[in-house]
Parts: sequence; structure tokens; C-alpha cells
Amino acid sequence: MIDFNYETEFTIENEEAIATWLSRVIVSENKKEGEINYIFCDDEYLLKINLEYLNHDTLTDIISFDYSMGNELNGDIFVSVERVRDNANDFKVSFEDELKRVLVHGILHYCGYKDKTDEEEKIMRSKEDEKLAMFHVEHKQ
Repeated sequence: MIDFNYETEFTIENEEAIATWLSRVIVSENKKEGEINYIFCDDEYLLKINLEYLNHDTLTDIISFDYSMGNELNGDIFVSVERVRDNANDFKVSFEDELKRVLVHGILHYCGYKDKTDEEEKIMRSKEDEKLAMFHVEHKQ
């Protein structure tokens, strides 16, 4: 089950469509959907988590805690809405597209994809693009 939780003045307008798409992404990677919680917050909230749990004193758009068991994906994905908005401006894309990229990024980490090296990042971006295309195809019909 995919749940959306809010620690800031923000809500996803189309929760059901986003959750359905993310569920399809999980199946497309031959994984099972467990309990996945998205927590939307601001920069300050996510910075505290970054400092407390990862000892990183930097702003980030997403932090995921992976509790997956075998093939079943479980975890908590924290998303800074402020960072997503700023990144959308920096990358000259819509906020909605950047948000979907971040949401699927967390799922892809749970599927085993990394982004620490240039090669891993290239694969991650390719997978993000592939999964984003699934959303667009799914909702144009």
C-alpha cells in the first residue's frame, strides 16, 4: 500500500493516479508492493532528518529509508516540496514532472538502483525516464 502523508502545507491533487502509477512501476520491476509511505515536508524538516540519521549537513529533495524484505518493497520516503520546486525551476521542468521524478526515484532505490557513481546515475536517470513514460502512457488513454 502506498500512503501519502503531509508535514507541510502541500497535498497531491491526484493521489490515486500517482499511487496506481507507482504500483505499476513496482510490478514492472518484478517486485511486490508492501508498505510505502511518502512524507512531504519542507527543507528544514528534511535537513533535520539528514543530520540526525545520515550525518549530512546539506539540503536534499529526497531521503528514503528502505525496510524492504526480499522482493517486497517497504519504506519511508521523505520529500522536500521546497527542494522539488527549486529543482524544477533549475532544470526548467514543471513542478509536477519533477515531483513524479523524485517519487519514482525513491521506488527505484528500493528496487536496487543506485546513483553514487556517474555510471549508476546514468542508469538511474534512464530508469526514471522509462517509468515516467509509463505514467504519461497510462493517463493519455
